[in-house]
Amino acid sequence: MVMTKRPSFFSIRYDLIETEKPLPFDLYVNSSVITGKEKFVKIFSSGGVLKKDEVESFHKKYVLLFVPEDQRKLYLKSLVKSKADDVQKAEVIKESALEYLHNIFDKEKEFSTELLAKNINACRDVVESMMDVLEDHNIDSLRGLLGNLSFHDFYTYDHSINVSMYCIQIYRLINPGASRKELMHAGLGGLLHDLGKIKIPTQILNKPEGLSKEEYEMMKAHPDYGLGLLLNGLPDVHEDIDLKIIARVIHEHHENFDGSGYPRRLKGKEEIHLFARVCTIADFFDAITTKRSYNEVLTLQDAMTIMKKSSGAKIDPEIFETFHRQVRYVKTEMRRELILSDSFDPALPYAKLPITEVERSEQVNFGKVKVVETKKKKQG
Repeated sequence: MVMTKRPSFFSIRYDLIETEKPLPFDLYVNSSVITGKEKFVKIFSSGGVLKKDEVESFHKKYVLLFVPEDQRKLYLKSLVKSKADDVQKAEVIKESALEYLHNIFDKEKEFSTELLAKNINACRDVVESMMDVLEDHNIDSLRGLLGNLSFHDFYTYDHSINVSMYCIQIYRLINPGASRKELMHAGLGGLLHDLGKIKIPTQILNKPEGLSKEEYEMMKAHPDYGLGLLLNGLPDVHEDIDLKIIARVIHEHHENFDGSGYPRRLKGKEEIHLFARVCTIADFFDAITTKRSYNEVLTLQDAMTIMKKSSGAKIDPEIFETFHRQVRYVKTEMRRELILSDSFDPALPYAKLPITEVERSEQVNFGKVKVVETKKKKQG
């Protein structure tokens, strides 16, 4: 006897349901109170028009409304076109991305080419929604948008979503005429860049106090692992997705522009794929500017100072220069030495960034000079 797989559902917010226009997806409720034995019943069919009082009536009767998983793409498209603000839209898109990343990274599930293909296709839909929401944003407004989104305990998920959004915007900067397909590959490469971390033990991935030499060598294998997972059997994905491009982002995002990176010590624009070089900058920037539950981050000015010193070494100088021109921050006149350790790796969730700093600043403030002196301090 052939077992029929039960359809899956996801919950949606009442305040994001549009009324007075045809709804492109079905609405269900869970009529069972027993966990693991959910019974979903359709209460509204796609194509119908909901009235505001009907939504209010549903809200009084049912705690949650659900949409079939196979209609998530329709839901996201509808959300992007709705009157919801961009923070609300981005939060829903992020939750969808988290779901698919969890499906891929969940160590309790048996990894398979079919599972990977299904979730890569779903990730593509999420990236398409990201592209639409971010269309009117720049790097600065994107930083603000990300700062308003909730974060989760598993660093890899949040970081990958942030990197994906930054990749889309950075690629838009360096190629204003980019096609949707190119932007999709930039974003999808960013979202999946850490695919190989599936094979890294969770206790290593979430160890902010620092890794041993042996643990770090294991971590450095994740680009090779990711390449193998993606290309082993070539999952059957949407025809628009070029897996060879995604594979290069996964495999090359830790290659440094000067050839000192890993795993193959590739060098420069001739050897490192453009999308991988974009991802490296997005990866670096998010790692040092995004607040996590356990770490401290750099101010934007310090972050840009550090990245500028890494330009031509870790990161592509031309892409960084274009990126740098778009990042707006209050610049102060400072005599300050910030030295980022060569051991810095965006793949690691630092509690303290490995920076040595000597600080004596003269800050110009409304025509006055304020001198701030601090002792030499070493972190990490």
